[in-house]
Amino acid sequence: MIKTWTQFIIILFPLFAFSQQQSHRLASKKDSLMPGMSTSIPFSLQNNSSENKVYDISVTTSSPLISPILVKGESQIPPHEVSVYLVPLRISAEATQGNYSVILNMTDRSNGISLTKVSQITVSANRNLSLTVLDSPEFTRSGETIHASFLVKNNGNVTENLILESKNAAIDHASSIILGPNESKVISIYKKTSPELGQNEFQNLNLSVYSKENPKENQTAYISTQVISVKPANMDIYHRLPIAASLSFIGMKNMGIYHDGFQGEIYGKGSLDKENKNQIEFHAVTHNPIELNTFTQYEEYFVNYKRDNLFIHLGDKTYSSSYLTEFARYGRGAEIRYDFNKVSLGGFYNHPRFFRDIKDEFNIYSAFKIRKESEISVGYLYKTPITENVDFGSTRLDTEAHLPYTKGKFKISKNINLSGEFAYSTTKKNEGTAYMAQAEINFTKFNGNLMYMKASPEFAGYFTNTNTFSGSIQYKLSKKINVFANYMQDAKNFQRDTLFLAAPYRKYFQYGIQYKYLSNGFIIFNNGYQKYQDRLEPKQFDYYERFFRVSVDQRIGIFQINVEGQFGKTDNYLTDFSGNSSLYSANLSFEKFKTSFSLFGSYAITSRYQLLNQKQFYYGARVFSKFSDKTSLSIFYQNNYIPEEYFKDRNLFELLFHQQLFPGNELDLSGRYALQRGQIGDKDFIFSIRYTWRPNIPVQRTAEYVSLSGNVSNLGIKKTEGIRLMMGSYLSVTDKEGNYIFKNVIPGNYFLEIDRSTTEINDIPTVILPAALPLNNKENIFNFGLTTAANIQGSIQLSETEEKNQTDIETFQAKKGRNKRESIIVEAISNEQTYRKICFIGEDFDFTYLRPGEWIIKLYRNGLDKRYKISNDKFQFTLNPSETKKLSIQIVKQQIEIKYQQESLKVGYNQIKNKK
Repeated sequence: MIKTWTQFIIILFPLFAFSQQQSHRLASKKDSLMPGMSTSIPFSLQNNSSENKVYDISVTTSSPLISPILVKGESQIPPHEVSVYLVPLRISAEATQGNYSVILNMTDRSNGISLTKVSQITVSANRNLSLTVLDSPEFTRSGETIHASFLVKNNGNVTENLILESKNAAIDHASSIILGPNESKVISIYKKTSPELGQNEFQNLNLSVYSKENPKENQTAYISTQVISVKPANMDIYHRLPIAASLSFIGMKNMGIYHDGFQGEIYGKGSLDKENKNQIEFHAVTHNPIELNTFTQYEEYFVNYKRDNLFIHLGDKTYSSSYLTEFARYGRGAEIRYDFNKVSLGGFYNHPRFFRDIKDEFNIYSAFKIRKESEISVGYLYKTPITENVDFGSTRLDTEAHLPYTKGKFKISKNINLSGEFAYSTTKKNEGTAYMAQAEINFTKFNGNLMYMKASPEFAGYFTNTNTFSGSIQYKLSKKINVFANYMQDAKNFQRDTLFLAAPYRKYFQYGIQYKYLSNGFIIFNNGYQKYQDRLEPKQFDYYERFFRVSVDQRIGIFQINVEGQFGKTDNYLTDFSGNSSLYSANLSFEKFKTSFSLFGSYAITSRYQLLNQKQFYYGARVFSKFSDKTSLSIFYQNNYIPEEYFKDRNLFELLFHQQLFPGNELDLSGRYALQRGQIGDKDFIFSIRYTWRPNIPVQRTAEYVSLSGNVSNLGIKKTEGIRLMMGSYLSVTDKEGNYIFKNVIPGNYFLEIDRSTTEINDIPTVILPAALPLNNKENIFNFGLTTAANIQGSIQLSETEEKNQTDIETFQAKKGRNKRESIIVEAISNEQTYRKICFIGEDFDFTYLRPGEWIIKLYRNGLDKRYKISNDKFQFTLNPSETKKLSIQIVKQQIEIKYQQESLKVGYNQIKNKK
């Protein structure tokens, strides 16, 4: 009844409205029509004769998607009058955007003369995409692949060019599809899970769909699947401390003399309790059997402990009191620190191992926090010299030294930080002072830092009779252009450990501009000067150089390329001549097949060293390949190094191989040809074979073992004996009565699974498996039963009309000129599970392996034409074990009833003639 009145109003309402309005306003109703709606189109008919005219009328359209509701009719027009004939139309939901023609054919009954009138209508664009999850697994096992399917549907009337994306899964389809109006497509995504997953976790996958012409309208759907670990990490009832113990065999040929031997090492770091309150770290390395160098470890022993606000260190480390007094001094000693609310107290004792002047050091200090990132510290450092068998003329510290100091750091604002230090020293012979100030600023477009330090000639701290200044600024002119400047002046006199040689003295200034011409490429122009002076004797270089440098950095595909050129004028103070210096370098790096490659080379003609216009050519490569998570190989080669780097150990050739033999056991092989620090041409060969064992030592018992038991009841199946149940890495098999038990289980969250290969093919548990089980009690019980699965079978039929040989849908599809298969979505729902299928009309469908119980079947149209309806869109029933439920789904055409007025309705107007 409601539909009848709706159609009646839709058809006749425009007629009443027209009787009150001008004809040109009716014409406007033909624009902005939407798919799926009904409307009426007016035609103006005029009888200019003196006779009463009766016309037989038929209506056609330019597209089967625009269908007249009344195909035939008649119209009577009195003499010299104008009448309006209304044509009611239905616009199909599949009607695409564009212009269509409505054709009115009229035949005069009195003389048979035919007339034709045409009116244009416009169907507007309607964009409407939908993305729905169709199917996804609730559980999967690690190592298996998660498969999920989504239904993408174009509910609009515009053909869409769609882009498919997923941030965390692979799409089993091309990256773009084309969907016509009312078309849909099933898209599948998948992701391989790791077989090495250590614990159960959720994997969230997504699919996004958007139109290339309208990317802002993005549709995204998500699925969540729980991945069950088949190789769970060994959960433990103990809290353990990770330890690495290794034994190395090291050999070295140094200047023709060969030495070798074994070196042991043990290292551990972690907490002594599960609350992580007691932190401990220790390290022990035995004597190095070869000469000390950068590539092997020197002897070291230490242990430190931290709990809440207390820190204690015993043994070897690099001790530091402050930047000016003792910046870095490696030695053997002890340190303690305790942090109160805002005040910290601490101190250390240190016996230096690689410095000849100092015998012992004692330090105490106190720090006061002003606020979160600001504090002031005061301290006192006491040094005693070595007095036994030492020529004091060759040492810098020959008496006891007392060094009080104060330092602070202050956060002035979120963009400005200041820090500084002042120190005073006194010995039996003289006194000295030193100070340091530093500032850092960081704004959106501007950032920089400045640091100045000065120590007097008699200062007995880390620095003596020196000053240094360094700074850098950078300003961002735009998104693509930066300008910058850098200045650095090294300190000249400082008390470094004899384990290392000093880097060359540098005085350096440069300024330049960087232009980012592409998102993956930029060019830098530099200008400036630099001074390099060798600190060692005999000197290898001492020069002052003014230079201009150009550097280009560009990424092309997988390749990262850097090209640099430098041109300068050099004043050589070592040989007292001046000349030109030019350098050219190139670097190429890329990654392929789990292997990274880096190639580099440089060519220079310089006047920095012993000869004028001396030519230098350096080249090399590095290859690192990670064959798997357990195996890696690294190879490095460089033909030589510039003289400015000869203060350190340098690799000419290096080979490193790492192999995990099995969990917790590793083997490392290394071999090197190297230039030792201070050496120019003498090469040494060093090799090492290292075996490492990584045990986890129990330090605290954190839990007790628990158990899980239960019964698998027989609910009409053949047997419940011999059924294998799995829970993580635990297995259990049922006895004759269906009883099972898991013993000595570590407490935690598990999933109980059943091995279906040990049951009949149609046996189904009465609960969903895998079943999540939190096992926290000493004894846990879980019972369930096995019964026989049920099935649902059905068919989808279209009820035919008596007047046609074809079904309406077949006729409609033929009109559309394409073989589109109409379908509906069938959804099966129980209390705990939901299944969905896209089912085509005229075909059968089924749901198999269903758990007996209450089930509901819901039907969804999935774009079914609005003229057709599903007779019954919901079924509810109870499935019994082994039952196959038959369903018949009927699709019928909705009947439309149109009521006509008993009398004709005339709409006209009188012509008023102008009288002259």
